[in-house]
Formats: sequence, C-alpha cells, structure tokens
Amino acid sequence: MTVEVRYYTDPACPRSWGAEPELRRLMWEVAGRLRFTWVIGGLAREYSAAEHPALVAEWLDLTAETGMPTDPRLWLRNPITSSHPACQAVKAATEQGSEAGYAYLRRVREGLMVERRKLDHAEALVGEAGPAGLDVDRFRIDLDSNATIEAFAADLDEVRGGGIELPSASFVSADGSRHGVAGGDPYDAYREAALAAGAAPPATDRLPGTLEVVERFGRVATREVEALTGRPRPIVEAELWSLAREWRLRPVAVLTGTLWERA
Repeated sequence: MTVEVRYYTDPACPRSWGAEPELRRLMWEVAGRLRFTWVIGGLAREYSAAEHPALVAEWLDLTAETGMPTDPRLWLRNPITSSHPACQAVKAATEQGSEAGYAYLRRVREGLMVERRKLDHAEALVGEAGPAGLDVDRFRIDLDSNATIEAFAADLDEVRGGGIELPSASFVSADGSRHGVAGGDPYDAYREAALAAGAAPPATDRLPGTLEVVERFGRVATREVEALTGRPRPIVEAELWSLAREWRLRPVAVLTGTLWERA
C-alpha cells in the first residue's frame, strides 16, 4: 500500500536542510510506497537585523553537526526579510504534484542555504520555477491564487496548533493512526515509522552507487552521497573526485563544502 507522509518543513529552515540526507535515503529505499505531502511551517514571518549574527552561528553549527554545507554570508550581505514568501511559493509548486513540490522546495533550499540568493519576493521565486522543472506560467498564476494562500494558512494552523517542530514527519496508516519522526532522529527511525504505517519493505537492501544517486536526485551534497551509499566519507570523497577527474561529475564549491552534479 502507499503510505501518506506529512513532512513538516520550511525552505529556510536550516535543520530541514540538515535532514535532507535522511529524507533522500527514505525516498530511495521506499520509492513508490510513500506519498509525500509537504506541510510548510512558516519559520519566520519577519527576520530582524538583530537576529542575523545568531543565524550565522546557527547555520555554521548546523554544518558542523550534520555535514550539510551552508553559506551563512546570506545574513551578512543579502538577508531575506521573511521565509513566508518562499513558503507560499512551495505551496504553489505543489499544485503541479508532490514531486514538483519537492523539486521546487529543494531548489529554493539550495538557493538560500548555499547560493546566498535573496528569495523573498515574487519575481525571484518565479525565477526558480524553470530550473526546478515546473510549468512557469502555471506557477506564476498559482503563486497569486487565493487557493495557495489558503493552503499555506492551513499549514500554519496545523504546525502551530499541533506544536510541531521543523523538520518532522508523520507517517499515516490506513486506519488514520500516525507514526511520528523528528528531524534529528537517525535514518532507522524514518524507515521503521514507514514500515509501521504499512509501507512494504524494500525488495532489496542494495544501496545505490554514487552515479545512481546523482542520476536520481540531480545535485547532491557529499554528505547525501555518504548517507545514500552507506560508505565512509573518505571513500565517498575519493570516488567523487575520481569521477570529477573523468569529467563525469562537476564539483560545485560552496563556503563549507561541495555539491556534485553531472558534468
């Protein structure tokens, strides 16, 4: 059976960015047996200048803790004023399907977390729709629709009314019972919750190779390759650079790490 996963997040949430390796491994291992609903939590209606130094420290701590690269100079040179415009844009993207919603969510995450892009206004957010593979004209219409505004408001009510932390996930069984996982939990907690909710176990325990990870997800961080392949970081890094020397992968350097994509 297909299990609904209500995944609570925000495109500007650094801990959600840190949990991407676990999320993507879940997508790989339980592919086709999970249906994701992206519930957007509205991390910050407004960021004040006084918060910027603390946000820089938080992002650097997150990198040290999870291994996911960040570039916190966003808060020093090009700070966003709110996460809500990006949140509403993700809800607009989900009108084109769950996979489209995730593709856009990831594109905006990368834009904020490692590219220092000021994604807090409509034109900038529309500009990310094409690279995410969306129908841009439809996205522009959905971004301004009352239905999108109402959907985001419903998400805010669910997250705040339930005291839900970001990120977290709720796996919904056929009988309506829920199996929750907090974002900082290890990968095994996600897998066990999916199985407890009724998702069929993977047909094989085979983990993907490095190129398979890039083919499936596009741009990936070193830590994500490590998590999905199940191999130690030194071995993963050696293989990634070997593939780069063969012109099969292209490294994308960021302040605190490297992203990888097809050459």
